[in-house]
Amino acid sequence: MKKLIIIRHAKSSWKYDVIDHERPLNSRGLSDSVLISSTLKFKNITADLVMVSDAFRTKETANIILKALKFDENKVIFNHDLYDFEGRNLLQVIKNCDKSINTLMVFGHNHAITSFVNTYGNKIIENVPTCGVVIIDFDIDSWKGLKKGKTVETIFPKNLKN
Repeated sequence: MKKLIIIRHAKSSWKYDVIDHERPLNSRGLSDSVLISSTLKFKNITADLVMVSDAFRTKETANIILKALKFDENKVIFNHDLYDFEGRNLLQVIKNCDKSINTLMVFGHNHAITSFVNTYGNKIIENVPTCGVVIIDFDIDSWKGLKKGKTVETIFPKNLKN
């Protein structure tokens, strides 16, 4: 059995004249990251390995969440292949994960994330929002054998706000 916790980066800012890869989070992105991190901490979410797109906004999102979870930074890998919007690289990164990793957390980008969760989960999600979390369980022994799993939880910032 394998578990994937997939997280879309939080809302980024278009205020700065920087290339897409270097865009930071905006104020809503920062507050949503804190909101999601407290929810994941409350739910005692953990992982054997965390893989993060090396885009600035994705690293910022991951840093806020992982700090709140007191996650061991030696188990975090920044991977440029996750700076992927279609999903091919995302799929390959997951499939290439070592079979010893039972729970994998991935921080990435849309459209790749929405496409992935709709292809490999059993619940259709029109659009995974910024800072949205989707957790999928897979009845597999190895990530290489990835097949359709069961979407067990979605955690979206808008559902946590009063």
